[in-house]
Amino acid sequence: MDIANQTELRQTYREPAPRAQQKVLDHIDGHARDFIALSPFCVISSLGADGRQDTSPRGDPPGFVAVLDDYTLLVPDRPGNNQVDSLQNVIAHPEVGLLFLVPGMNETLRVSGTAEIVTDAALLDPLSVGSKAPLSGLRITVEEVFLHCGRSLIRSRLWDPEAQIDRSCYPTYGQVLADQISGANATEIDASEDEANREQLY
Repeated sequence: MDIANQTELRQTYREPAPRAQQKVLDHIDGHARDFIALSPFCVISSLGADGRQDTSPRGDPPGFVAVLDDYTLLVPDRPGNNQVDSLQNVIAHPEVGLLFLVPGMNETLRVSGTAEIVTDAALLDPLSVGSKAPLSGLRITVEEVFLHCGRSLIRSRLWDPEAQIDRSCYPTYGQVLADQISGANATEIDASEDEANREQLY
């Protein structure tokens, strides 16, 4: 039977422990600030004008997301495929969610709030890498922050070296795209990606 309402949902799951709500903050405290400083990777979820959800990875050296104050984050936008999905979504719907990960830690940090796109050099220049500033950034006004327990990462063995796959068991990026795009050449795509990964990260 499908679950169709809140009553049926609560009949399936027990009530959450009080601390599940008590731990939710409306600001970035010292622990959250330290977690963000340690994090080299986060995922941003956003909502498009057509109502479709999008989730996008962001990665850089640890601490790449700037904490401007207890209620404000700044996420640099680095070179990518130029589809700017997240940025387009923020123009339509400013609400975003972020999930921060720290290698070796099973806990994650969840943040939600509203975002706006900024191009102010005074904000972006401090986020430069190799003298290259991001073209824009997402300035996020924080509404909720909390530390998420580690059970999902423990179950997944995400940080366990023995759980890493043999990369040959899945096609290369170019091979996948060549199967999906008529006329695409896998070797050319992989070579282009290898060059971009070496020369165009910033």
